[in-house]
Amino acid sequence: MFAGENELKGDPRLPAINKSIRVFPNYPKPGIMFQDITTLLLDHKAFKGTVDIFVERYRDMDISVVAGVEARGFFFGPSIALAIGAKFVPLRKPKKLPGEVISEDYELEYGTDRLEMHVGAVKPGERSVVIDDFVATGGTLSAAKRLLERVGAEVVECACVVGLTEPEEDRRRLDDTPLYILVGPTLDERCF
Repeated sequence: MFAGENELKGDPRLPAINKSIRVFPNYPKPGIMFQDITTLLLDHKAFKGTVDIFVERYRDMDISVVAGVEARGFFFGPSIALAIGAKFVPLRKPKKLPGEVISEDYELEYGTDRLEMHVGAVKPGERSVVIDDFVATGGTLSAAKRLLERVGAEVVECACVVGLTEPEEDRRRLDDTPLYILVGPTLDERCF
């Protein structure tokens, strides 16, 4: 679900978040409209609004794990975890974590990749939420969800700052795990 369609309809933080995101056409390859959230990080009010919305949503959901997808999920995940009293678990690209890991392969809209997590980072039965910056096809979130479920975690929801497609379409790829998206893609004159 898009945040602005329900409980946050009319919330001034959402347009501020959307306005702070810039777009690079044809990056990293032709046909991709890259949503650059690094400019959101430069706007302290939009950045705080982003984290606050996620914190408000997850504060009372008994979440014990916030799993952030490398790399931009790391911008939001630790702050959310601290604020709701959960641990942060990084889901990394291959060969970035020392020690024993488990991994999950997935397809991107422009290739393939893999996520890895430390063995023992998440315990069976822990309630988790997956955080990333952007969802296009749901492939990365689906891999993150499978990785957490393989160790017995309950994935309560997946969440992104920006969503390219309708959440209900991506939810099918996530086996009916709810998908929460703050804003749709920026597709206007702010392209670089």
